[in-house]
Amino acid sequence: MVRPWLVVVVRSSAPRGRPYRARVSEESHQRSDDAIAAAEQREAERRQGGERRPPAPDWVLELGIGNGTPPTEVHAGHCYAIGNRRRVIDRDQALALLADGVRACSHCRPDTTLGVLG
Repeated sequence: MVRPWLVVVVRSSAPRGRPYRARVSEESHQRSDDAIAAAEQREAERRQGGERRPPAPDWVLELGIGNGTPPTEVHAGHCYAIGNRRRVIDRDQALALLADGVRACSHCRPDTTLGVLG
């Protein structure tokens, strides 16, 4: 026996229109597409930065602390021991500085590369 005063109306919480699974699936695909696009953008920026980066210098002069202090060492451009106070120099300047008595770096040995006997 059905009691008319116990009738309960049950409504679906899913919105009408597209089914819930289809909507979630589309949102998931959109998030994946956005993540892929962001990764591709980062990769393109990394490649572009590498192309625009200036070439490494051939020779570097490490400067002393303060104004008017003599330079401390001559380095090859690839040396890992170059300090923060530095200036890019060309081959002729490196030869002249080594001839004037500026010390050559003991790690990269620019005097040997330049052919300076010291």
